[in-house]
Order: sequence, then structure tokens, then C-alpha cells
Amino acid sequence: MTGPPAHSDQPERPPVEAVLNEAGFPVDLLTEEQRVVLSELTPQELTLLLDVKNRLDAVGPEVQAHGEIAGGALF
Repeated sequence: MTGPPAHSDQPERPPVEAVLNEAGFPVDLLTEEQRVVLSELTPQELTLLLDVKNRLDAVGPEVQAHGEIAGGALF
């Protein structure tokens, strides 16, 4: 017989694309090839990617504010 086991101790994880979308990644803007790459991420890779995004987001507003001020002053 093939297919998933009838009973598993681990809860079913949502698709990687859904997790990334919920985290704010613009998944709908990616190509099909890029989506395939993301769908093949291991749980460890997904955790790392989400951690990096969270750290970038933590400093994002400050960087964006400086960019808007500087951009407005220079142009």
C-alpha cells in the first residue's frame, strides 16, 4: 500500500506558501518556479527564513523612514 500513514503523532503542517503568505511574504508576486523552490523548503529552512524576515522587519520602519526623509531631501 502507498499513501500517508493512517495515524501520525505529528499534526499536519500548513503548506509553506500559506505560512509565508501569513508572515507577509508577497507570495502572489512570485513566479511559479520561485513558488516551487519555496514549497521544497525544509522545516529548518522555513524557520530560518521567517527569523531573518522578522529581524529585517524589526529594523524596517527605521530604515524606511530615513530613506523617505533622505529621498525627499535629495530629490
